[in-house]
Amino acid sequence: MKITGTYSLTLRLALVFAVLAFASLAGLGAALYNALDEQLTRRDDIQLVSRIDQLRTILNDSNTLELIQNKPALFQNMLGNREALLTIGAPGQPPLFVVNPSNLTLPTVPAVPINHVMALNDVQHLPSINGVPFSAVAASIDSGDQGNLQVLIGKVMSERTAMLASYRLSVYGLASLAAIVLALVGCLLVYRGLLPLRRLARHAHGIGIANLGERLDRHGTPRELQPMIEAFNAMLDRLDRGVTQLSQVSTDMAHELRTPINNLLGETQVALQQNRSVEAYQQLLASNVEELERLARMLDNMLFLARTDPASALSQRQELDACDEMQRIADYFEGLAADVGVTIEARGSGVIWAEPMLLRRALANLCANAIKYGAADSTMQVEAIAEPDGSYLRVRNHGTTIPPEHLSRLFERFYRADPSRERSAQSNGLGLSIVATIMQLHQGRYSVSSADGVTCFELFFPARQLRD
Repeated sequence: MKITGTYSLTLRLALVFAVLAFASLAGLGAALYNALDEQLTRRDDIQLVSRIDQLRTILNDSNTLELIQNKPALFQNMLGNREALLTIGAPGQPPLFVVNPSNLTLPTVPAVPINHVMALNDVQHLPSINGVPFSAVAASIDSGDQGNLQVLIGKVMSERTAMLASYRLSVYGLASLAAIVLALVGCLLVYRGLLPLRRLARHAHGIGIANLGERLDRHGTPRELQPMIEAFNAMLDRLDRGVTQLSQVSTDMAHELRTPINNLLGETQVALQQNRSVEAYQQLLASNVEELERLARMLDNMLFLARTDPASALSQRQELDACDEMQRIADYFEGLAADVGVTIEARGSGVIWAEPMLLRRALANLCANAIKYGAADSTMQVEAIAEPDGSYLRVRNHGTTIPPEHLSRLFERFYRADPSRERSAQSNGLGLSIVATIMQLHQGRYSVSSADGVTCFELFFPARQLRD
């Protein structure tokens, strides 16, 4: 049965209950009906066989004609009801005796031989005589003086047919009534059973941006609804993180863009207040270019933080050769390091399970940071160490020791341990924050240590699991 999508779930289930109830009860009634029909047919067949055996016993070796003429009531009493039919006569001749209360058209039924032992399968079942089912059996007898006669005894099944019709009507009536009752009860039960779902819907409807941290309560809910609640709460977690991330980005942008924009406006307004020399305008433009470069780099990094998709990062991880990756990053920064007198040493072993572009972005940010803060004529080390549980990547440089109070905050957004670089076009305080985000996406770890003029940044990428 096809139910369109315009109906409610309660109505659908109630209709299903009703259909199943009707089909079950109607099927059971049909099975009982067939069994009853078979039993009644067998009973009638036994009666017919018993009566014809009695007639054969009475008529064999007797003065048949005298018995028929003198005692006709005997045969009528043997039949027992008005549904019975009896004829006695010679084959091909008019009957000697007829009992036919219903005036039925006499059917032609083959007679069993004289010495044949009667059985139930000798009874002939005719579909309809004058619109009513009819059963009959015929047998040949030795009447002595009259020769061989043929006895036909039958029964019209009008009473049985009426009884079965009444039974069939009762079955369908009761099945329909049960279906209606079960549909109503089903509606009530389903309505009550869906109360937790409606309660969850009201709760979910009340969750918005203002209370995005609220979660659906699993307490007291049916077991079948708990996976849905868990999935919905997980979706709310993702939305909460996304909204928090976007809110943080917008807040950071509003805070950090204010300074360079104010600098641009202030310097430009001062320059326009009076005529300047060409050299002054060139100096102003150079300063503005520096501020604009800082703005461009800041926007690029902040958009990276806002658009990074955790699911995409995890699905695109690959096994990367650690030695190749270390050498790649060393070659990329070789020129920049040489400009400030820094030598790069790169070494690595094993494989790194990571998304290639994010891994290189994290290493590039660490190396750029190490070169900017590294001491001249020093060596920067980039290495990867393979362990059973994952790969450790370290970027180590020589320079000023970072005070302990700054180490725990280096990976925060826009935090700078060196205030003198506040207006640097090459520094916007987001490089290490991007590294932290990349490691969180990889479910890894990050740390920094600084002592005796050596600063070491360490990243840990977990090894590939079998489920990956």
